[in-house]
Amino acid sequence: MWIAENWKDYEVIDTSSGEKLERWGKYLLVRPDPQVIWNTPKNHTGWKKKNGHYHRSNKGGGEWEFRNLPEEWTIRYKELTFHLKPFSFKHTGLFPEQAVNWDWFSELIINADRPVKVLNLFAYTGGATVSAAKAGASVTHVDASKGMVNWAKENAASSGLANAPIRWLVDDCAKFVEREIRRGNHYDAIIMDPPSYGRGPGGEVWKMEESIFPFLTRVSELLSNNPLFVLLNSYTTGLQPAVLSYMMNTVFIPRFGGCVEAEEIGLPVAESSLVLPCGASGRLIFQN
Repeated sequence: MWIAENWKDYEVIDTSSGEKLERWGKYLLVRPDPQVIWNTPKNHTGWKKKNGHYHRSNKGGGEWEFRNLPEEWTIRYKELTFHLKPFSFKHTGLFPEQAVNWDWFSELIINADRPVKVLNLFAYTGGATVSAAKAGASVTHVDASKGMVNWAKENAASSGLANAPIRWLVDDCAKFVEREIRRGNHYDAIIMDPPSYGRGPGGEVWKMEESIFPFLTRVSELLSNNPLFVLLNSYTTGLQPAVLSYMMNTVFIPRFGGCVEAEEIGLPVAESSLVLPCGASGRLIFQN
C-alpha cells in the first residue's frame, strides 16, 4: 500500500463503527467511512470534542452538525496551502491520501530536467495541479464544475502559484479530450481522478466501470513522444489495483512501453497500527 504519511496539518486520529475522527489543522471532524466496518471503543477525547460531524441518513445523503467550526479555513502540506470548507456529501474539498501521489510525481517532474506539460483531468480543487505546478510543470486543469475550478484557483494563489503556467478550464473531460486530439495537442504527463458516476453538461452519463477503458484509450492519443508518467485514481468499489494495472498495461504499454504499478492508497491511523485504505492508484512510468 502507498501511504500518505508526511502530513503535519492533517491526521486520522481514530476509526470505529463506520466513522473516522480526523484533525484538519486545529479542527476535529467526524465523517463516515465505508471501510471502517470494525467496532472498537471510542476512547479518544476528540470523539466528544469534535467541531463537525457528518451524519449519514438512512435515506441517502446526510447533513453536517457544527460546533465552533468556521465556514472556511486552510491547512498546509509542505509548501502548499489548501482552502477547506465542509459541503454536501461529507467532503471538505481535499483528499489527503492523494499526497502520496503528489510526492511521487513531483519528484519525477523535478528530476526530468526538461519542460513538462501536465494534463489534469477531473481535477477537482487542484491538489494535483498545484503540486505539479510547484514542481515546475505547466498544467492544464480541467473540471466540469466552475465552482471547483474557482476553488482550485484559490488554492494555487494561496500556494504562491497565482502566476504559474496553469490553464484553468471548465469543461466536460471526455469532450475536452476529443477536441485536444483533433487539435493535435499533446502532454508529457496525464493525471486522472474520474468519479464513480456523473453526468456531463449535456446529460451524458459517466459510469466508471463502463466508461473508463474507452476513455483511457482516447486519452492515450494525447501523450507526447517523450512521455513522463500517467496517474489513474479510483475510488470505485470493484476497480481494484489489479484492474487498474491491467487496463493501463493494455492501453499504454504496447504503444509507449514503460512500467505500470498499482496499489491501494491509505492513511495511517494515529491511535492504532492500522492504515485506513482510501481507494487505489495506478502509476505508469516511461523509460526515457
